[in-house]
Amino acid sequence: MRLAAVRSESGPRIGVVSDDLERIVVLDPALGTVDDVVRGGRPALEEVRAAAAAAGSSVAIGEVELDAPLRRFNRDVLCTGWNYLDHFYESQGKREGQDPVAMPDHPAFFTKGPDTVVGPMDDIAFDEDLSSKWDYEAELALVIGTEGRSIPEADALDHVFGYFVANDVSQRDLQRAHGGQWLKGKSIDQTMPIGPWITTADEIGDVADLVIECRVNDVLVQHATVGQMAFTIARVIAELSRGMTLRPGDVVLTGTPSGIGNAREPQVFLQDGDRVVTGISTLGTLVNTVRRTALV
Repeated sequence: MRLAAVRSESGPRIGVVSDDLERIVVLDPALGTVDDVVRGGRPALEEVRAAAAAAGSSVAIGEVELDAPLRRFNRDVLCTGWNYLDHFYESQGKREGQDPVAMPDHPAFFTKGPDTVVGPMDDIAFDEDLSSKWDYEAELALVIGTEGRSIPEADALDHVFGYFVANDVSQRDLQRAHGGQWLKGKSIDQTMPIGPWITTADEIGDVADLVIECRVNDVLVQHATVGQMAFTIARVIAELSRGMTLRPGDVVLTGTPSGIGNAREPQVFLQDGDRVVTGISTLGTLVNTVRRTALV
C-alpha cells in the first residue's frame, strides 16, 4: 500500500493511494494517522487495508492536500553520509579542509532535527541571513516498522515498514562553521520535504533498481539508482543498529548521489523562488518551492 497523510479541518487523516498514483481513498479519522499505522504493525496495516477496500469511493489525488506522511518522531532523523561513491569523490577537495583521506570502511552517520520536516508540496524555507549556501540532496528514506538491536544484515530489510522520498536540503557554510560536524548544517527548520506518501516494503521488488532524480527549475541535477550505494540499505540498518535499538517510527535517510550544488563548477546553490522536484521511481515525487522565510 501507499499511505499518505491528508490534511483536513479535523486534523490529519490516512489516505490510501491507488496503484496508478492518480486517486486516493481518504479514511475515517477514527483509524488514526500514518504514524499510528507504522507503530501498530501488521494488525494496524491490515485494518487500513480492509477499510480502504470497503470504502468504495476515491477522489483524484489533486483534490486533497498532502502533509508529510510522518509527523511524530521518536528522536532525530537518522542519516547516512557519503553513501554514493560518485558523491564522495565529487566533493573531495571541496569540503574546505574537512576531507577524509579515503572512503570510510563503514557508513558515516549523523542526525538532523525533526522540525526540518515539511510536506511534499510545501515551501522550503530560505533565509540568506542565516546561510548563503543552500544545497539540495535527493535521498531514499525509510521508516522502521519492527524493533531491533544489533540486527543481522541478512534480516535487516525485514525491519523496514516502508520507503519514501526526501530532500536533505543542507546549508554548506553552517556545515563547515561548527567543527565540521553535520548536525547544524542539516537541522534548519522547514527545510526537508518528505513523502509524498510511504510505500510499504512489500510493494517494492529490488530496492536497488529504484531511480533517484532531482531537478531544479526543470534542470536535471541528480540521477542515480539505489544500487549505486556504497553501503546497501541492509548494511546501513545492520551497522546503525549495532548496540543501538531501532524502533517503529524511526526514520533513516540513506545518502545522496552526485550532482550536489556545492561540488559543481561553478557552484550552484538554491535561491528564493527556485522550484525543486525530487522523485524516486514508483515512490512518487516531491514538488517544492524555495521561499524566503525569516528564520533568524
